[in-house]
Amino acid sequence: MGTYGDQVRQALLDSAEELFVTFGVDAVSNRRIAEHAGNSNHSAVSYHFGSREDLVRATLLRYTEDAGARRRELVGMLGPEPGLRDLLSCLVVPFTDQLASMSVPSWRARFIQQLRTVPSMVATVAANAISDPVVDDLIQRVRAHVSDLPDSVYTGRSWLLGRLVIDACADYEARLAREDLEPDWTGFANFLIDACAGMLEAPVTSEGDFLSARGASVWA
Repeated sequence: MGTYGDQVRQALLDSAEELFVTFGVDAVSNRRIAEHAGNSNHSAVSYHFGSREDLVRATLLRYTEDAGARRRELVGMLGPEPGLRDLLSCLVVPFTDQLASMSVPSWRARFIQQLRTVPSMVATVAANAISDPVVDDLIQRVRAHVSDLPDSVYTGRSWLLGRLVIDACADYEARLAREDLEPDWTGFANFLIDACAGMLEAPVTSEGDFLSARGASVWA
């Protein structure tokens, strides 16, 4: 269960994530976050996290260790010559498994989606991106499977894939919240992996440098 302080922090993070998604990051005060968490101490956010940026950072990174552990587990299960879809599974599944572990409604995917689109938060997300050598190795191995792609095309498609996974998960998460559906994150992950593999392996008809990778990785 953790200490009382850990439980308070968890409640504040849960509250912040929900309110940020519902009303927008810039529209929610620390006092409102504390009240929504059932905390009568209106300075609880400052006490437990410090600055507003520290709160956002803690909310953003709160599941990083769990996702990393799940990814290492999946990588350890790979055969000696994994296919493209196997490698993509190691990138996608830790995130969808994380979402599957949460009760409905959950807010995680929509929170990350919002951070990537709110101008005031883009710099915070980029500054707190964590380099994971396991992710870096997987991305290099994916690149080797599509070595015929020009660098500009691979970079652009990789950027699109990051957007696709986050936006699609956010949309599915929202749908589960508003409709009486049985969550199927495993099936949804397979759907995403198929789409990612198809995009990477699609024919190239234009090699222009139309998109560039930027911001935090979805895989972290």
